[in-house]
Amino acid sequence: MSDLALSTWREANQEYVVASLAGVRDTLERRAAAANNSPAAPRREDPIHLPEPPWALSAPPALERLCQTFGLSTFERVVLLLCAGMELDSRFASLCAAAQGDAQRPYPTFSLALAAFSSAHWSALSPAAPLRYWRLIEVGSGGTLASSPLRVDERTLHFLVGVDQLDERIAPLLESVAAPGELLPSHRRLADQVAALWSQTTANRPPTLVQLCGDDPAASRAVAATACGAVGLRLCVMSAQAVPIADAELDAFIRLWEREAALAGRALLLEWDELESDGARPLAVTRFLERTRSHVLLFAREPRRIRHRPTTICELTQPTSGEQHALWEAALGPAARRLNGNLHSLVSQFHLGAVAIRAACAQAEGWAHASEKSQRANARKDVSPGSGPEPGEPPDLTAALWEACRVQARPRLEGLAQRIVPRETWEDLVLPDPQLRLLREIAAHVCQRATVYERWGFASRSSRGFGISALFVGPTGTGKTMAAEVLADELRLDLHRIDLSQVVSKYIGETEKNLRRVFDAAEEGGTILLFDEADALFGKRSEVKDSHDRYANIEISYLLQRMEAYRGLAILTSNLKDALDSAFLRRIRFIVHFPFPDLAQRARIWQRIFPPATPTEGLELAKLARLNVAGGNIRSIALYAAFLAAEKQEPVRMKHLLRAAQVEYAKLERPLTDAEVGGWL
Repeated sequence: MSDLALSTWREANQEYVVASLAGVRDTLERRAAAANNSPAAPRREDPIHLPEPPWALSAPPALERLCQTFGLSTFERVVLLLCAGMELDSRFASLCAAAQGDAQRPYPTFSLALAAFSSAHWSALSPAAPLRYWRLIEVGSGGTLASSPLRVDERTLHFLVGVDQLDERIAPLLESVAAPGELLPSHRRLADQVAALWSQTTANRPPTLVQLCGDDPAASRAVAATACGAVGLRLCVMSAQAVPIADAELDAFIRLWEREAALAGRALLLEWDELESDGARPLAVTRFLERTRSHVLLFAREPRRIRHRPTTICELTQPTSGEQHALWEAALGPAARRLNGNLHSLVSQFHLGAVAIRAACAQAEGWAHASEKSQRANARKDVSPGSGPEPGEPPDLTAALWEACRVQARPRLEGLAQRIVPRETWEDLVLPDPQLRLLREIAAHVCQRATVYERWGFASRSSRGFGISALFVGPTGTGKTMAAEVLADELRLDLHRIDLSQVVSKYIGETEKNLRRVFDAAEEGGTILLFDEADALFGKRSEVKDSHDRYANIEISYLLQRMEAYRGLAILTSNLKDALDSAFLRRIRFIVHFPFPDLAQRARIWQRIFPPATPTEGLELAKLARLNVAGGNIRSIALYAAFLAAEKQEPVRMKHLLRAAQVEYAKLERPLTDAEVGGWL
């Protein structure tokens, strides 16, 4: 309805309400006059003359819609108008007191309505009748049911006068969502399916519950809002965490929501995301879904079992590569031409939805413009030849987009994994040449993944094995985690260490669900997953002796499947290769052995261990390299010595390193031999 049509409707609706109230007021006036002139109880008045709805209205008056929606009888309609008149016409209070012959009762009651109006029936007072069941009116306290004050519900009053406003008791729980301008083709087809399903709703056939199963809440909202728009509904979204648990509160919420849905033509999208699978809340959510008869959609990662209501499950898939290309081009506009083919790399590395892509473009363009402004300012300050970028040089939009994609994907892994900010480079990594070559080949596989899988067609041959997995095996402190940081820095990707305390659960099936969340979130952002001490998760499957063994083996099998299907880079570290399941090892693409560093390698580590700003004096690398420890221990010794020197306000010397070595060897429960530290001082 246009603004002009809505304004015209409101004026006509207001006139219709005033005319309807006039008929009720006339009856009260005659009733009051009769009560004052005769002590005998006056007879009921003749039927009230109700005005005809204005023919020029583009939609029925609100009163007519309400009466038809909730099936109000003529008498119930009059009772509702009687209560509404108290709020809209100042004369009603005195008329009610006069009509009841009691100045202390300036309010409507059921007894007044039963005595004054024709077509009266006692069943209108029933809690199951529309007036009280749908809470169109409220019954006050202070007397019998018939003599208690009556008051129109605030939401009902707003509706009667043409004000569209959510009930304040449920408004804080709901978020109104408008339909997007356009949808992806695959999501458009899904919205059309939901709309077609709901178009078959009849009085005897309540709307089918639709479950949208996927990993993108923004996409589910877009699909739901589009489907609602197609059938003339407006969408509200609510978290499943907000569903009341107590039976009385849940029943009240259901009635208020269904009343709102009927009055204003609204549908509800309930978001199950992050809701625990056990406890009282999921049971309450299930009861709500089974008992409500309005248009409801449920967004969840996995289908939920709803027994007592017809349910349709729709899979909300991620955008295809082609759809992602189209989204990027639409979001970037003319700037897409500046990417020079790098758009394909973005699509192959990051699997983002429409909302995330638009957010990444806005963020990247903001960074790029800020960079361009900074470059121009620097160029004006320093005009010497070769001093910096030329004024007007285009900012690196590709780099900004890449970083923005990383930022967009990070929140989903929060709480499941720890993000590690890489600070190590190839120069910091001390390994034999074969291991370094293998690590560079891992980086090459990640960089060329789009070329091999998409352009060269390997992806069309199979739907499995796209993941790039690497196992780093070696003693503690030999550089396994450092190598993961180096790869993350080289590839410009986020590195997340999996927090086993947040993933492994004692409850059956919960570990797999947590792992699915980890892999799905990492898939979206092209994240490098680091499973430290991987044998804790990927250990050998055992002989089945009881149910615990069986479910432990199921967890390992699930891990094997997800590792094989994961499209990103997963790095696992272990001290003992033999502790890992053999079936898992067959699915690993790279196995890198990190040997214990020899004398020459230890010398190189010592050469690079102190930052340039650290003051040192008289350090002898050849003697330090005689310490038979790995790189991690060398780092600990150097750091401990630095603190000792700082406390004495001295540069780091051999004496500080000797004390630090003694402490480190005590931790390792190893003796510090003369062959290692002889001649240090």
